[in-house]
Amino acid sequence: MSSNSTAGAPRTAEETRRLQELAADGAEQLGWDAPAEEVVAWVDRHFALRDAAVACSMADAVLPHLVAEQLPGVDVLFLETGFHFAETIGTRAEVARALDVRIVDVLPEQTVAEQDEAHGPDLFSRDPGLCCKLRKMDPLRRALAGYKVWFTGVRRDEAPTRTNTPLVSWDQAHGLVKVNPVAPWSFDQLTDYAAKHAVPLNLLLQQGYPSIGCRPCTRQVAPGEDPRAGRWAGLAKTECGIHVS
Repeated sequence: MSSNSTAGAPRTAEETRRLQELAADGAEQLGWDAPAEEVVAWVDRHFALRDAAVACSMADAVLPHLVAEQLPGVDVLFLETGFHFAETIGTRAEVARALDVRIVDVLPEQTVAEQDEAHGPDLFSRDPGLCCKLRKMDPLRRALAGYKVWFTGVRRDEAPTRTNTPLVSWDQAHGLVKVNPVAPWSFDQLTDYAAKHAVPLNLLLQQGYPSIGCRPCTRQVAPGEDPRAGRWAGLAKTECGIHVS
């Protein structure tokens, strides 16, 4: 399924307040390191299936599998930027085939060719922040308007910018509850879960790409480097902006 927007009716101030209170309650109940399954169960108790979405970059399918175990048929949002590795597209196809989820391709307003015409070719090399905004941040914001809670696979060990990631929080930027079930996990825990449950993994993970983004902006990482050192290498940029408050 492809979509430029899944937005529903605007949320009232009272609905927003209730969601903010629910996020605060969830953060208090689950604390700093509750098991991932308990975090998903908390969402299952408080939200309808139609209200939840899973964001997945298709570096792996651990998060979709983890969530679908308790919320079968959950929407999985894939940011189809037009710049992905072939291995990433292959992982997306395998996730759609193997898991009980509904893949939603979240599309930018412009194709790559249209963006090139409007901003010049290779915008990612000249203004990667604008490229991420047009092809990731803006499309995701439109898509999330149709949900009340979203799951992300952010982990605290990925980068210094992510070390304080909570399990549950209010996402002010997108106006909904944000849940990070695997925040306390290590990369080894992630791969162990994938092996135990035969979860699809992007082949690039075994080729020196511990963090996988768009092909032009992602390189292999040397042993001992920060896992996200291969993202926007040589630039001060370390995040696309989605998970920056």
